[in-house]
Amino acid sequence: MTPMIIDGKTVSAAVEIETAARVASLRARGVIPGLAVVLVGDDPASQSYVKMKERDCERIGIRSFDSRLSADISQADLHDVIDGFNADPHVHGILVQQPFPRHLDVEAVVARVSPVKDVDGFHQENLGRLMRGLPGHRACTPWGVMRMLDHYGIELKGKRAVVIGRSLLVGKPMGLMLLERDCTVTYCHSRTVDLPGVCREADILVAAIGRPMMIGAQYVREGAVVIDVGINRTDAGMVGDVDFAAVAPICSAITPVPGGVGPMTRAMLMSNTAAAAEIQTA
Repeated sequence: MTPMIIDGKTVSAAVEIETAARVASLRARGVIPGLAVVLVGDDPASQSYVKMKERDCERIGIRSFDSRLSADISQADLHDVIDGFNADPHVHGILVQQPFPRHLDVEAVVARVSPVKDVDGFHQENLGRLMRGLPGHRACTPWGVMRMLDHYGIELKGKRAVVIGRSLLVGKPMGLMLLERDCTVTYCHSRTVDLPGVCREADILVAAIGRPMMIGAQYVREGAVVIDVGINRTDAGMVGDVDFAAVAPICSAITPVPGGVGPMTRAMLMSNTAAAAEIQTA
C-alpha cells in the first residue's frame, strides 16, 4: 500500500494565504493585529520557535510585540508583564512560551492571560468552551491537525479515533475536537493495558507522546490514518513518535516528520491571532 502523505507545508501555506487576506481586511479598516510572545529563559527550542513566529508575523502583516525575560524572573513580575499586554489595545493575542523555569506556577501564568487574547487556546475558559462545544480559541497543534484532515478530505464521522497522549497542550483537546466531529474517541497513555492492541482498533491514530519512533507497525491496522505530532531531536536528526518507514506501508495516509504537523502549529497561531483581532474590534 502506498500511503497518501499529509503535507503540513502545503496546508499551512493555504492557511497562511487565508490569514493574510483577513489581516489585510483588518488593516484596511485601521486595525493592525498584534501578537505578543513572552519568552522566559534561554531554552534553544523556544528561542527558535519565537524567531520563526516573528518571521511569520512580518510576512503576514501582524505586528509583533515580544518580551524576553530572564529565567529567574519572579511570578509577580511575570504576571505584571502579562497584565501589561492584557491592557494594551494594540495587542490582540498573547502567547507565553512553554516550557517555563521550574519555580514558576504554570497554571497561574496560563490563567493570567485574558481568554480573548489566549491565542494558544490553553486558558481554562477556552478549554471549557471546547468541552461545551462553544466558540473560542482552539489549541493550535490539534486545531492544525483538524485542518489537515479536512484539507485532505479524510472522513471523520463515525470513525474510531485513538489519541496516544493526554496532555493539555495536545492530547486532551485533540480528542475533544475529534469527538466534536462525531468520532468515537479513545485516549491512551503510559498505563494503558495492551497499548498496541488498542491502537490497532483505530481508523485514525494520533501519536502525541514525545517518544522517538515508539509507534511501530504492531500499533497500526492496515488502512489507518496516522497523525504523528511528535517532534524529537535525536543524534540522527528530527524524528516523530512514529517509525515512519515501518508504518507507512501499512496505512492509507500519514504525516511525515518534519513537514507534517509542525508547520500547522505556527499557521494556526497566526489564524487565531487574526480571529482575536476580529473579535476585539468588531
